[in-house]
Parts: sequence; C-alpha cells; structure tokens
Amino acid sequence: MRAMVLPAPGKALIPLERPDPRPGPGEVLIKVSACGVCRTDLHVVDGELPDIPYPVIPGHEVVGRVEALGAGVTDLTIGMRVGVPWLGFTCGKCPYCRNDQENLCDRPQFTGYTRDGGFASHVVADSRYCFPLGEQRDDVALAPLLCAGLIGWRSLVMAGNGKAIGIYGFGAAGHIVAQVARAQGRTVYAFTRRGDTEAQQLALSLGADWAGASEEMPPAELDAAIIYAPVGALVPQALRAVRKGGRVVCAGIHMSDIPTFPYHILWGERQIASVANLTRKDGVDFFKAAADLNIKTHTTVFPLDQANEALACLRDGKLVGAAVLRP
Repeated sequence: MRAMVLPAPGKALIPLERPDPRPGPGEVLIKVSACGVCRTDLHVVDGELPDIPYPVIPGHEVVGRVEALGAGVTDLTIGMRVGVPWLGFTCGKCPYCRNDQENLCDRPQFTGYTRDGGFASHVVADSRYCFPLGEQRDDVALAPLLCAGLIGWRSLVMAGNGKAIGIYGFGAAGHIVAQVARAQGRTVYAFTRRGDTEAQQLALSLGADWAGASEEMPPAELDAAIIYAPVGALVPQALRAVRKGGRVVCAGIHMSDIPTFPYHILWGERQIASVANLTRKDGVDFFKAAADLNIKTHTTVFPLDQANEALACLRDGKLVGAAVLRP
C-alpha cells in the first residue's frame, strides 16, 4: 500500500510504501478511491490534538470498496462501496455507549488520528463504522459528506428548529449544511473571512440570503449560529448576533481560546453548546437526507502525493468548498 504518513507533530507528510494491512476480527480492508481533507486533519498534522500515536496516516472522509473481510464480518461484502467517518470505534460498554451517546464514548478510536486513516491507497476499518454508500454518486462528491456533512448535520440538529441560521466559516461543512438548511425552509446567513468574495458568492449561489465578513452583524437577528471556523473570538461575535433564547453551536474539535466577553451578550437565556463526534444514527439519518435533497459538494481534487499542498491550501484559506485526495 501507499500512504502519506505524518512522522511527528508539525512535520510534512512523507510518502511511504508499506505491506498491505490485514483486517482483524470485525474489521474490513478497504481500497480507497477518495478521501476528503478536513480541518481536523490540519489539527492532527499541526499537533494540536493530544496523544497522537506517531507515525500516523491522517484522513477520515474515506470512500472506497471493501477488498477483504475479517473474521465475523457478515453485514458487508467484497466490492461494496462504503464510507469511513471520523468515529472509527467505540467500546460499547461505557455509560455513554449504553445510553445511546456513543459519540461521547470513554474509549473511542478516531480514523486518521488514533488509528490510521484514508490518506492512503488502503485502510483497515471497524466494520461497524462503515456506511454503505450505494452506487448513485461519484466517489469525490461523496467524500466530504463523511465528516463535513455528518458534523454539519449534527450541528444543525443541535441548533434547533429556528428559522434564521448563521454559519460562521463557509468551507466544506458550511456549504453542505447551508443546502440542508435551505431545503428545510430556513434562512441562511453566511459569515466568511473578510474579503473572501469567492466563499461569499458560493454561499449566495447555494441560497444564502446574506453573506458577509465574520466581524459584521447580519441584517436580522439569528435564531441560532453554527461556528465551523476554529476561532474562539467568533463565540462572543455570534452571541451578539443571536436573539434572546438563541443558541451558538461550536462544531469543531479544536478552537482557539474564547476571549472574555460581557455577561449581557449571554444573558437572555442564550446558550453555547459544542458538537462532539457523531453517532451511527447521525450517519443513517444524514445519508438518507443527502440522497433525498441531492446535496451537491464543491470540490478540488489533488493526487494523493500532493496531500501537503492540499493541507496548505486549506490552512491558507485558498479553497472554496472541500479538497479531496485521490490515490
């Protein structure tokens, strides 16, 4: 197999060849056809997440076909197209797993973080955390749905049923969740980096009613705001934009420190919440909705050996939509 491997924190990925991995009990070997590049991959590469087991292969928006079955796997078949998400394993025994909160599992494993991911030609995955994808859409178009789409879906559900939704950070997740929100009859307000006219134009083309810089106030009060950009200063900014009783949802796994802010912008029963990982039910619900709504993803394709270039473009804000690697 070929892989782009992270040898140490802050280092560039290096291309390596390794023996083909073998699936253990309950696992499958997947031949990767596409893997999205997510901001969480940046946090892994930059060493911003704890306890990374170096060397590691990043990538957790994996689309591919089952090439081999481990012992005991009966629900997947050779040749089936599947997707592998961020949450790659849960213990099934802790209080959270037993209470239908597997996204909060005490002993989880994460694809491309604590277990090798999809910046490779092959990956081994827990069969329980593989989503059958059918044959209807292109591999590249599907890849961003495995994290940007899933986390976008979970964050939109957490935002509640309000009609006016603010999206801070209009990248991979933002451009997907905007389509879902519009299909649900909501009004979308998109917030981008100052001067990012491409992202603002994309937002408007996808049905946003307004698009502007993150420092601006929207033309109407928001019922809820979802923050995808890993910028803590956006939390008080979003609090100022939501109505009394509104909610600010922080949807990333990592964020810079939230600055102090005056109590009066939180008062009025405004809420701040975070999204942690996903559940398999999120996947089932989201992929059904994605098929019904015909969600379109805007992608830029890079060859696998250009993973460092893709990450650099994401870091510098040079991507519109999502980057996808193809082995």
